[in-house]
Amino acid sequence: MTVPQYPQARGLLTGKVVVITAAAGAGIGGATARRCLEEGAQVVISDAHERRLAQSLEDLGKEFGAERVAALPCDVTDEAQVQALYAHALEVFGRVDVAVNNAGLGGTDELVDMPDERWDRVLDITLNGTMRCTRAALRVMRDQGAGGTIVNNASVVGWRAQRGQSHYAAAKAGVMALTRCAALEAADHGVRINAVAPSLAMHPHLVKVTSEELLAELTSREAFGRYAEPWEVANVIIFLAGDQSSYMTGEIISVSSQHP
Repeated sequence: MTVPQYPQARGLLTGKVVVITAAAGAGIGGATARRCLEEGAQVVISDAHERRLAQSLEDLGKEFGAERVAALPCDVTDEAQVQALYAHALEVFGRVDVAVNNAGLGGTDELVDMPDERWDRVLDITLNGTMRCTRAALRVMRDQGAGGTIVNNASVVGWRAQRGQSHYAAAKAGVMALTRCAALEAADHGVRINAVAPSLAMHPHLVKVTSEELLAELTSREAFGRYAEPWEVANVIIFLAGDQSSYMTGEIISVSSQHP
């Protein structure tokens, strides 16, 4: 099946300020930054890879206007850097309306041979990092008193078993539980928290950490016979970030055509 036509912008995020982690490069975060800008938002992008982040800032600034996009390197395992990211967003744009917590680390490792360091690294970036960023965004939105939305990036492996993914699956299942519980607390402040759970969205980093055999197997499970484009996942993030999903919180939306 061919990839559908790229969506037409409709101003769905006009006037909103969006902070996105792991937003450099060609993955879901980068696609989300571009779609947010297309939909009228001002965007703060961050990433642990400073060179790629600087290039993304330059490219997006040229296309959408340097006044609409800012950037700051951020390692989500470092609380001070997470705090600095949100301080930078407030300094540049004056507020934060949307947070997209996209940072995560995967890979394929059989549990029997997995060292503690590998387990800890995946959990610290994928789950703890999402917690740190959710907490920071929620504090800012609470203090603003104007509500807001937070969108976390989970994965279908949070529900479905897959060999070699015990660390990543545990982390993403944790992201789902974090999303549901935090959403109940955030409702007191008019903040909504939801998550997307993609199955297979192809991007260069995934190719580096996943074997060709596994990618072929995963693609064969998809009903459409292809992987998702990162912007197709970003479309659902845009929906959750915007006013069209105003009655949704604590929900996990699967972005998948995968069958068992």
